[in-house]
Amino acid sequence: MSQMNPNSSNVAFFSLTAYFHLGPLRYLVFAVLLILYVLMLLSNALIVAVIYQNRSLHEPMYILVCSLFGNGIFGSSIMFPFLLYQILQDVHIVPSQFCYFQAFAIHVYGIVEYFTLSVMSYDRYLAICVPLQYNTRMTRDKTAVMMVIPWLYACFICLVMIMLSSSLRLCGNAIQKVYCDNFPIVRLACSDTSILNAYGLVISIVNIFSPMLLILITYFRILRVCFLGSVQTRRKALATCMPHVVSLMNFGLGAAFEIIQYRFNLSYLPESVRIFLSLYFWLVQPILDPFVYGLINKIEGKGKVICFQGRIGPSFY
Repeated sequence: MSQMNPNSSNVAFFSLTAYFHLGPLRYLVFAVLLILYVLMLLSNALIVAVIYQNRSLHEPMYILVCSLFGNGIFGSSIMFPFLLYQILQDVHIVPSQFCYFQAFAIHVYGIVEYFTLSVMSYDRYLAICVPLQYNTRMTRDKTAVMMVIPWLYACFICLVMIMLSSSLRLCGNAIQKVYCDNFPIVRLACSDTSILNAYGLVISIVNIFSPMLLILITYFRILRVCFLGSVQTRRKALATCMPHVVSLMNFGLGAAFEIIQYRFNLSYLPESVRIFLSLYFWLVQPILDPFVYGLINKIEGKGKVICFQGRIGPSFY
């Protein structure tokens, strides 16, 4: 069932073996996922449209929120339609080219999400700790650069990773997941993976610890300002940072689920639970973010002002 090719991967398609027979429930699961996907698209797109149309919201904080939501739309669009299609199929096979593309896309999504959250922590640090320098350090041009660099970086390192993976000779085509991922593909290799393993270790260290260091430093300084400041300062700082902290914690929880799956044997768990854990990282974050940064409509006089939860009060600027 596999097509031999001595110069690259020797499979024409991959089989996703984590799916199990749902029977008539497949249509219920399909409907629920479809509703979630439409809800995610509408909520993320609505907030981006509101920011775009309101010039008063053309500030670094909201530009970064747009980047976060745009990445959420990208990531969930790589996953949701694929799952919707697979749920209705009896045989879960994926062409190798698409499988490598999906693995590339979901890794780009994860890296961009993490780096964007780290840049947002820097933005919150400037707004709270050095408000008088905020407008000079976080100009629109600098914010645009901070948005673009994670995308360019993620695309480059993930492209190299997929090129190395696709050059491996594989001894099988069964992936124990409901979607394509690079690590399960590499585990199928029966050729030397030392270069890919070294490359993966280096970029993993850089991708995990660089943003984490920035986040820890910025929040340490924010907490110091909170402890030294007044009650009002602490309240404003808490309101400012809470959406970002919730988003970070949810992202970290999803990443922990991914690591646990790769490092530990979870065969004792029900199959439905294992599938949920594997999808949490890719599905929950884009759905949760619009609610975390949810729109609050306030009527002030004759005009309708649309604000975000956690917007910084004037005293921080």
